Parts: sequence; C-alpha cells; structure tokens
Amino acid sequence: MAEAEWTPVEITGAAGAAPIVLVCEHAACAIPAELDGLGLDDAARRAHVAWDIGAAVLARRLSERLEAPLVSGGVSRLVYDCNRPFTAPDCIPEKSELFVIPGNRDLDAAARRARHERIHDPFHRALAVTCSSQTRRCGQPITLITVHSFTPVFMGVHRDVEIGFLHHDDPILAEAALAAEALRGVYRTALNQPYAASDRVTYTLARHGEIKGRRAVMIEVRNDLIETDEAAERMGDHLCGTLTRALAATARAGAAE
Repeated sequence: MAEAEWTPVEITGAAGAAPIVLVCEHAACAIPAELDGLGLDDAARRAHVAWDIGAAVLARRLSERLEAPLVSGGVSRLVYDCNRPFTAPDCIPEKSELFVIPGNRDLDAAARRARHERIHDPFHRALAVTCSSQTRRCGQPITLITVHSFTPVFMGVHRDVEIGFLHHDDPILAEAALAAEALRGVYRTALNQPYAASDRVTYTLARHGEIKGRRAVMIEVRNDLIETDEAAERMGDHLCGTLTRALAATARAGAAE
C-alpha cells in the first residue's frame, strides 16, 4: 500500500487568527486498505467504537466560528488511538467496549511500533507545530480545546449528562465553561464526566496544553445530540457561545491576579 493512503492528520482553518488551537483526535473512521478492515464488518467500522461520531463536524464548526486552526486525526482510533501514549495498553485495542478487534490481536512489538510511528508521531508533530505557530502568530499564549463525543449508553449504563468539560490538573477553563453553560441552562452538563483524567483520556490535553503552560479543556458531547451534520453544526454554534464566555472569564481572572 502506498504511504499516501495512511493519512494520520488533517489541518483545517490554518488561517484562523484566534489564540486557540482545536484538536479532534477521533475525527475519522478510516482504516487503511492493507489492514483489511481489522477483520470488522462495516457496521462495526462505522460505530462509535471506531471514532467519535459527530465530533469532526462539531470541531470544524467551532474552528469556523472561533476562527482557530483545527488538527484532526485521519485514521480510526482502532488502528491507533492518538489520545494514548505508546505505553497505554489500549493505544491499539484488542477489544473496545463489546467489540473484539481481530486485526489487532497478537501484534508483535515491531508491528505495534510501526503503527505508532505512522499515526501517533506525525499527528503529534503536526499538533506541536500548529500550537507553536499559532503562539507566534498571536504573540500571546494559546488555549487548547479538544473535541470528543461519547455514547448515551456505555456497557449497559445510561448516561444522563449531555456535555462534559474535562481537565487534567488545571481546572480553570473547564470550570469556567461549566459555569457559562450552566447559566445558559440548555443542556445537562458536568465537570469531568463521563470521563476524567483518572480514565487516561487527557493525554493530548496534558501533552500539548497544561504541560506547556497553556489553558486547556476537553469537551465531551453525547453523540445522540450531534449524530447528523446539521445537529453537530448547531451544537458548534451553541458551544462557540459558551467557550467565548468561558475564555473571557478566564482572561479577566488572569488579569486580576
């Protein structure tokens, strides 16, 4: 297979001038042809287990509305999960939720390393470059915003929360977004739900955000709210308002310190 068929990263909105970089690690469900669909049927390859349904359209809408660049993953997280380090046991999952992934079973160390080098490394290099370039362009620290979606039911348990704002160690922006959303009173929201840093989901957020001294937040939206393009774009419009308020609040708080 030609190397060009592996498209680990896509950058859109590169001309955006806001001091923000958006990330959508699980934007795509593509599986390179040489992997033979990882042994999954079409329904499984399109299910949430393979990507974050609706997140790509939502992230692109936020990129347009916030006028910020967006770095998106181009390969299914079942091939390699760009929100996981190589040391994570689920960076190349043999089973995800209720799905067994035949094409990921019994991979030797060389095969696992090859996936990491072909997907994880170029994705994170591109994100690092985008963050540095945006910082220079804006002449000020940038904010990192990662965009994800989650299922209404997980392992048989219904999730009532509709939007979650997550953080790694620094809660400031996540708490500001939660407060802004609560004032609007449209969706059921929560801090660090349906996941938290203890679930090992903040790898990208920490690596390119908090560790670099940048304000950062991870947004999780229940995927039944964004399963069509139209719904995802409406959610993008809504979250643009919430994030604008949250960013303004944290800027005021920083100025007062």
